[in-house]
Amino acid sequence: MAVRLYPGGDVKANLTDSESLRTPSLVRVETKSPSSPPPPHQQPPARPRLGQADFPEGGARAWLTVSGASACLFVSFGWVNCAGIFQSHYQANQLSNYTPSEISWISALQIFFMIFSGIWVGRIFDSHGPTALLLIGSFMHVFGMMMISLSTTYYQILLSQAICSAVGASMVFFPAFTCVSTWFLKKRGAAMGLVVCGSSIGGVIFPVMLINLIPKVGFPWAIRTCAFLVLALLIWANFTVRTRIPPVKRPFEFKAFLAPLRELPFAFLTAGIFFFYWGMFVPFTFIVVEALAGGMSEHLANYLVPILNGASIIGRTIPNAIADKLGHFNVMIIMAAFTSILILAVWLPSSGDAAIITFAVLFGIGSGAGIGLTPVLIASISPIQQIGARTGTAFSIASIAALTGSPIGGAILTSANGAFQSTKIFGGVACAVGTLLFIAARVALVGVKPKKF
Repeated sequence: MAVRLYPGGDVKANLTDSESLRTPSLVRVETKSPSSPPPPHQQPPARPRLGQADFPEGGARAWLTVSGASACLFVSFGWVNCAGIFQSHYQANQLSNYTPSEISWISALQIFFMIFSGIWVGRIFDSHGPTALLLIGSFMHVFGMMMISLSTTYYQILLSQAICSAVGASMVFFPAFTCVSTWFLKKRGAAMGLVVCGSSIGGVIFPVMLINLIPKVGFPWAIRTCAFLVLALLIWANFTVRTRIPPVKRPFEFKAFLAPLRELPFAFLTAGIFFFYWGMFVPFTFIVVEALAGGMSEHLANYLVPILNGASIIGRTIPNAIADKLGHFNVMIIMAAFTSILILAVWLPSSGDAAIITFAVLFGIGSGAGIGLTPVLIASISPIQQIGARTGTAFSIASIAALTGSPIGGAILTSANGAFQSTKIFGGVACAVGTLLFIAARVALVGVKPKKF
C-alpha cells in the first residue's frame, strides 16, 4: 500500500480491496478504473466511507455527549489529581509507618489501573459501545470510593483506591474520549479541551473538599461526600454520553493491540506519551510533600493541588482550541517543551512559597495541555472505527510510566535522604525525552517542513 500525506491531514492512498475495509476516516481512496467496467449487476455494492463531511461538528446530541464526557473526566482524572493530598495525609496518619516510596505506590497503581485498563475497555467499546461500560464502571468507581472510607490498612486502601475505584474510573474515562471523537473532526481539539477541562475542575473541587471536610467530619465522611458527588455526575453521564458510530463486533485478538505499533508515527507518539507521563506525574505526587519540607505551612501546601489543577483549566482548553488552527502536533511539542523547562529551570532551583506557587500555576498550564492533547493526537492518526482500541493501546503503554514514575521518584528521594533535587531532575529529563519523541512522530508523519499538523 502506498500512502501520501498532505497539508491539513489529508491522506491519499492506493489500497487493495481487502485493505479498504480498514480505511481510516480521513482516507480518500484512489483506484484505477478498469478500461471496461463490469455490468451493473456484477458490480459490488459501494462501501460507505467516513469523510470530513460526515462529522456533525455540533448539534444537541454532540454537545450533550461533551457535557457527559466532561463529567466522566471530572470523576476520573479529577479524582486521581488528588494524589498529592492522599500522599501527604497517608504519610501523617494511616500509613505513617511506611516510606514515601511505599505510599506513592497507591497513587501510582491507581493511575496505572485507570489507564492500563484501556487495553480491553477500548476493545469492548469498539465492539459493544459505551452503555454497559459506563453503567458497570459507575458502580465500581463509587463502590471503591465507599470502601476507601472504611479502609485502615495498606492492603485495604490498595484494593479499594488503587484497583476497584481505578478500574471503574477507567470504564467511564475511555468511553468519554472516544465518544466525543466520533462527533467532531475540525473542532475536535476544542471539544476535547472542554472534556478534559472537567478533570481540571475535579482536580480543584475534590482537593478543596478533602482539605475542608477532613478536619470537620473526619476522613471517612469526607470520602463518602466525594463519592456521592461522583455518583450524581455519573448518573448524568450515563444518560448523555453516546457514540455516533455503531459498534462492530470483532473477535478479541491480542495482535489487534500491537498492530498500530508497526506504524512508525504511532510508535513514536506512544513512546512520547510514555516518557512525558513518566516525568509529569512526579510533580503531581510530590509537590505538596516538597513544599512542606521547604517550610510552607500545611494549609497553604495542601492548596497547591487545587492551584495547579485550576491553572490546568487554561492548559486543557486554550491550547486545544489553538491546536485546531495551528496543528495538534505543533502545539503539543511546544507545550511539552514548556513543561520540561518548567521542571528543570523553575521547580529544580525554586525555594520559598512564591516560587513554588508560581511553578504550580505554570506547570498546571503546561501539563494540562499535555494531557488534553494526547487523545486528540491519537485520534488524528487513527481510523475512527478503531479509535477505542488504538487509544487503549497507547494509554496502556503510558500506564506503565504512570505506575513507575512516582515510586521511582520516591525511591530517589529516600536514597537522597529527603533531598528533592534528583527527583526533580528525573521528572524533567523524562518530559524532555517525551518532547523529542513527539517531534520524531511529527517528522515521521509530515517531515520537517513547517505546516499545520
